[in-house]
Amino acid sequence: MKALLWVLLVAAVAVNASTSFAFDGGKQIAISVGTGIIALASAATLFLLRPKRAKA
Repeated sequence: MKALLWVLLVAAVAVNASTSFAFDGGKQIAISVGTGIIALASAATLFLLRPKRAKA
């Protein structure tokens, strides 16, 4: 599951970064918002799934 989340995060960030070069106007905004939400959700899920460290 973590590998899928990492792939999703990297792909979403790459698509989000490239939309400004490929699209204009409303289409660019819609794709950027969608990929931004996916990137934030996968990053938050990866953060919550991280292994807990014992305090020394």
